[in-house]
Amino acid sequence: MSRRHSAEKREVLPDAKYGDIVLTKFINSLMYAGKKSVAEHIVYGAFDRVQKKAGLDPVRVFHDAIENVRPHLEVRSRRVGGATYQVPVEVRPDRAQALAIRWLIGTARGRSESTMTDRLSGELLDAANNRGASVKKREDTHRMAEANKAFSHYRW
Repeated sequence: MSRRHSAEKREVLPDAKYGDIVLTKFINSLMYAGKKSVAEHIVYGAFDRVQKKAGLDPVRVFHDAIENVRPHLEVRSRRVGGATYQVPVEVRPDRAQALAIRWLIGTARGRSESTMTDRLSGELLDAANNRGASVKKREDTHRMAEANKAFSHYRW
């Protein structure tokens, strides 16, 4: 990590179909080997499935899912006098969004449906309804932070 400058934040353009910046970040995170059109095809297909299954606005479901998966607390390792403590800290909004996107994609890839479109639509619907593996990951993170609340005075 450079001590001289902090990294500059790059602004992403809104996606073509819905005009949503968060959705563009999601598509970019889903993308493998620079195949953006494939990632867009998967996401838009999943949105069509969500529309068919639930009859709800897919962008609204997507934002609800991101909001339900977004963590508020996490633990960070801190060395104090030869011992390492897991210190609970609040998560910055941009990191919380990045973690939520990463967790949604990771848990969707781990699901057992046949196509990635099915997996992603299922995970988005589960997360929007406050269930599923990505929401469980957020709960585990919060539980870990809660369990280590005694070390919160080591916060920096």
